[in-house]
Amino acid sequence: MVLSRRAFSAIVGTAALELALGASAGHCIAATGPTGPAPGPPRADGRRHTVGFDRYSIIVDGGRVVLWSGEFHPFRLPSPSLWRDVLQKMRAHGYNTVSVYVSWNYHSPAPGSYDFMGVRDLDLFLRTAAEVGLYVILRPGPYINAEVDAGGFPGWLTATKGKARTSDPTYLTYVDEWLTAVNRIVVRHQYTAGSGTVVLYQLENEYADHVTEAAGRDYMAHLYRKVRADGIDVPLFHNDKGRNGDWAPGTFDTGGESGHWLYAFDGYPSPFRTPPDWGYFGPGGTKGGASASPGTPGFLAEFGGGWFDPWGGAEFDGKGYAESRRTRDAAYERRFYLTNLANGITIHNVYMTFGGTSWGWLPAPVVYTSYDYGAALDEARRPTTKLVPMHQLGHLLDTVPELAELDRAEDLDVGPGLKAYHLVNRRTRAHVHVLRNDTPDERVAAFPLAGTTVRVPVPGLDARLLATGISLGQRTLRHSTAQPMLRLTAGRQDVAVFTGRTGETTETVVEAEAEPVFTVLEGEAGCEYRDGALHVRARLGGLVRVLVDGGGVPRPLLLLLADDATSGRLWRHDTPSGPVLVYGPELLRTVGLSGTTARLGGDTVEETDLEAWLPRGVTEVVWNGRRVPTHTTRSGGLRATHRLPGAGPVRLPALTGWRRRVENPESAPGFDDSTWRTADRTTSFSTTPVPASGPVLFADDYGFHYGDVWYRGRFEDAAGAAEVSFSYVTGTQGLLMAWLDGKPLGTHRMPVPDKKTVRKGTWSATAAFPVAPGKGPHVLSVLVRRMQHDQDGRADDTHKAGRGLVSVAFDGATPRVRWRIQGESAPDPVRGPINNGGLYGERHGWHLPGFADGGWEPAELPRGERRQGVVWYRTTFRPAVDPGTDASIGLTLTDDPARAYRVQIFLNGWNMGQYINDVGPQHTFVLPNGVLNTRGENTLALAVLSDGTTPAGPGGVRLTLLGKAAGGVPVAPVDSPRAAH
Repeated sequence: MVLSRRAFSAIVGTAALELALGASAGHCIAATGPTGPAPGPPRADGRRHTVGFDRYSIIVDGGRVVLWSGEFHPFRLPSPSLWRDVLQKMRAHGYNTVSVYVSWNYHSPAPGSYDFMGVRDLDLFLRTAAEVGLYVILRPGPYINAEVDAGGFPGWLTATKGKARTSDPTYLTYVDEWLTAVNRIVVRHQYTAGSGTVVLYQLENEYADHVTEAAGRDYMAHLYRKVRADGIDVPLFHNDKGRNGDWAPGTFDTGGESGHWLYAFDGYPSPFRTPPDWGYFGPGGTKGGASASPGTPGFLAEFGGGWFDPWGGAEFDGKGYAESRRTRDAAYERRFYLTNLANGITIHNVYMTFGGTSWGWLPAPVVYTSYDYGAALDEARRPTTKLVPMHQLGHLLDTVPELAELDRAEDLDVGPGLKAYHLVNRRTRAHVHVLRNDTPDERVAAFPLAGTTVRVPVPGLDARLLATGISLGQRTLRHSTAQPMLRLTAGRQDVAVFTGRTGETTETVVEAEAEPVFTVLEGEAGCEYRDGALHVRARLGGLVRVLVDGGGVPRPLLLLLADDATSGRLWRHDTPSGPVLVYGPELLRTVGLSGTTARLGGDTVEETDLEAWLPRGVTEVVWNGRRVPTHTTRSGGLRATHRLPGAGPVRLPALTGWRRRVENPESAPGFDDSTWRTADRTTSFSTTPVPASGPVLFADDYGFHYGDVWYRGRFEDAAGAAEVSFSYVTGTQGLLMAWLDGKPLGTHRMPVPDKKTVRKGTWSATAAFPVAPGKGPHVLSVLVRRMQHDQDGRADDTHKAGRGLVSVAFDGATPRVRWRIQGESAPDPVRGPINNGGLYGERHGWHLPGFADGGWEPAELPRGERRQGVVWYRTTFRPAVDPGTDASIGLTLTDDPARAYRVQIFLNGWNMGQYINDVGPQHTFVLPNGVLNTRGENTLALAVLSDGTTPAGPGGVRLTLLGKAAGGVPVAPVDSPRAAH
């Protein structure tokens, strides 16, 4: 309907909110950078690009860009096909950048050996990011922390000479080899070369403890020279561990290239505290964050998008990552991230956006297998409600370049309990207001502006961004109480989207030199022309549509006002022919225009509508390869005449047909260990002291770096001995179990950490067992489950702390014990060094598909048996997932929590993680498609390690559907070599 100005109040009523923001409302031009317009989405287009910066922002090809980035580690998703899935979801939800750690230990099984094939194909990942249209921030360390084993250092580096993270020449030799291998790939993917989209490159990681030492400064200078010599010419940076000004421009030798170095810092503030002012406009000095480097953009290299959880779940009171997601929810994101933007942060990376899985022996001792992190995309790749504010803010920053060049304007007092930030783009006269509520109750911000009382509700512990003076195409926004989300020109009209809460009444005021024709196409809204502007009041619910035409402007304006949930179903996508806006599906992945046809690809969960606003001349729509009949709507879009179908059926079989075999023949006195390594070293580079009596028993010194390690000690006479004690070192939740002459002595476990001890580094203990060996010969058999190497966060070589046995002593006797040691076999050439430990079954392929288990005894689950050692279970299963459906499937294990045992989970030979029944909190393990055959046979192997103190399972073991959608990406099978016969 077409409304006159007199019809306005009758539609919405006098209870509508009143607002006008404090900026002059003159005409606004589109913002530009110093020499050019904001660039389009990045592509590997073969053209050379420029990447620079000033104090406001990154400058690409002369135009300003706010880098709105999410952290994603491809090494935590061992299915390269699914990298595209995650990257497409990030791009669709408003991220324009992906930040990537490259983990040295993941690629290097031995000195001089570097593997970038298969699940470690960095080149493929960077190509995919460019194809999706994402800038890349690359972070190859050499140290990365990241809650991974040894902070990313390879296992073999733990047994080498030289102090890590310093200018020690031995260490630098290895570092140079690593960086050469990485940079050989990265140099081909720099945006400056036009062959990729890498725009920033990080040196080291949170390197704080040697910043004042010559060895630290020389180390950073060496890294800088090395990376530049390798041909990396994009700007470089380091992420300060806090807001300390560490490694700001001028603090170390960059060979006179200070103009190519940025200062960045990390921040993980508690969600229960007031968001800090860490940008240019907060407290001065180094503790003010970005103000430590006033000549470079505000750069948060890591800002908490969640938090990690330790064994036992102490961080979130046993509730797991669901609690992390609850405490760092959508309101947290608005409140904290908008504060960052209001403080001049224009390079903003959310750690994590997709956490993924620390599969195999990848996790550092502090964390369990899941690295979900409470991130916006959960471990099963499912979108969460946390994506809504990211979706809104990302698209806003992508389409409103005025926000890349803001200065602080006069402060405003908006009411008790509320914090207001006022910013202005002085060239375009656009103003931005961030209103933040630090109380648990809703507050109303009040502005006295030009004789008008302005009132804006702000929910408790939440925030909102309002703007005035920004361009809406050929028209200018005077102000709106709704938050702007995006703008574009599609076909013959401009489109602007604003968002807010369901049921909220908003006012949006658009400049108009003459009275336009306005039509409410959908929703509860009213319009009035007065004071040289069109005033649109709307009550949000679904999608409110108002078409504005004429008024001295050639091009119509379509105003779309969406509640938060609806805004997450509006998708902007750039094409060479212009932007496209799609409404309805769960996800829009791809858009291809060919002649009169738009080929759209994406996901649906339930049946849904589809409407698309397309460039001129495009009159047909294809969705996921099928033509969709459409009709033209009054708002100028093409709408499907039938709803798109939802996801198809997924049938998961019960896990039956188990076969069982007892392991650990190493405990038997007659076991042949003649091929094992002799443990006879007398010196070590470990930071754990070697006992004076020797020998060195640390597993790393004998080339065994991951998982379980076995020891067998032979001695002749220990008459009079009453006790044997084993000093050993593991990470959190490590254990030791021992046998004397084939008889169990017992098991010792490290304690479950609490909040005070969860971040403790090395875990060491002494296990003592009564013995009465008498005359020999005798054999001690010892199994140590190491929980990986400590990280080296303070740069003091803690990753070199010993792992395994330290020493063995008898009370009442001093026999000479001759030791042999055995850990993992040679690294799996496909699955990589972190996949396997040293269990007998692992060394002999019991975890592999195709292993001949016909001689194993049949078994049924659940089970309960009491024994010390390892028992293996194997079965096969075939899911039935409808073609065209992307199903996320997990393996769930449950049992009486009093039962003490743990399980290594192998899917088609891939180590999907470790379950500890009596510790938790993790019970469901994600099985990534590609490793999982969703329409064929899979082999599941479980290695159950029990201490003999309680009946041990496994208990309930079942497949769990974690989510499904019609669409997804094509998934190639991950190479899963079978057992040799």
